[in-house]
Amino acid sequence: MVGNVPVGGDAPITVQSMTNTDTSDVAATSAQVAALAEAGADIVRVSCPDEAATKALAEIVRHAPVPIVADIHFHYKRAIEAADAGAACLRLNPGNIGSRERVAEVVRAAKANNCAMRIGVNGGSLERGLLEKYGEPCPEALVESALTHAAILQDADFHAFKIAVKASDVFLAVAAYRQLAAACDHPLHLGITEAGGAVAGSVKSAIGIGALLWDGIGDTIRVSLSADPVEEVSVGFEILKSLGLRRRGVSIVACPSCAREAFPVIDTVQILEQRLAHIRTPITLSVMGCVVNGPGEARETQIGLAGGGKGTHMVYVSGVADHKIGDAELVDHIVAMVEEKAAAIEAEDANSDPSPALSHAS
Repeated sequence: MVGNVPVGGDAPITVQSMTNTDTSDVAATSAQVAALAEAGADIVRVSCPDEAATKALAEIVRHAPVPIVADIHFHYKRAIEAADAGAACLRLNPGNIGSRERVAEVVRAAKANNCAMRIGVNGGSLERGLLEKYGEPCPEALVESALTHAAILQDADFHAFKIAVKASDVFLAVAAYRQLAAACDHPLHLGITEAGGAVAGSVKSAIGIGALLWDGIGDTIRVSLSADPVEEVSVGFEILKSLGLRRRGVSIVACPSCAREAFPVIDTVQILEQRLAHIRTPITLSVMGCVVNGPGEARETQIGLAGGGKGTHMVYVSGVADHKIGDAELVDHIVAMVEEKAAAIEAEDANSDPSPALSHAS
């Protein structure tokens, strides 16, 4: 458990991100945590490199709508301070924070505060001994590092932890995670670290994380982008939605457009994405420029739009042609339909299933 969020087993695969504000700036960090939670993040990590950050952490945790993970690297006192401040999880490598006595102190603080841990092995910061042994970062080195750190926690009778073996190279990361999954049964945190900018990083993350999830490996994910952290959450959910593992918000099936399009598909989709971003209820929408593939795609979505002739277009409801719509009111009409459908689903769910907060993102 990371706070009130289960990780591993049959729990939904969770989506994480990390703030990039100065953690000692409580207002800025709290605002970013709130924005990430609004975008759908289940768990948010903040960096705690110094005492000023851990002092601010208690206030950040107090206002956070989701569990907070404290990112700790080398100083064991920061880990103790973060646990005492209410962090739901500590991201640290126990072998990097000093003696077994110091690890025991951190474990005691974690247990006292019901705080989990994440062992975070990274291809760019492997221990010198492993680099000398293997010559370079490789799957075997990442896995050995992870299991060594895990053994330290287990020897201290601490078992509430998950593991990550991240690398910026997709092939290295995927191979390491596959080896780790074969070697242990701990919950795994997936990610392709330092993946790059919004486009390149999203592609690399989708390939690496997607391949592992397709294998049945992974319990929580973080897409690492050199971009607004909110983008990380959006891409994370798109990966899960593509694999049918989580459903949240409007999933739009849209054609790339061509000379047959009867309305500006690309512009329409961009506007719909923006205006429907507030919808959390899972809904499928197809936006197709003509009647070649439009009716077929509409059969598979709850609401469909297929371009027609003379400025009128067919709207489908549950795969059945329902009514026509003109150019002028097209976007407003589709937005209203989706909002109405979402409200109806939410009302039905409220009356039939008092389930947890993740019900619309499961």
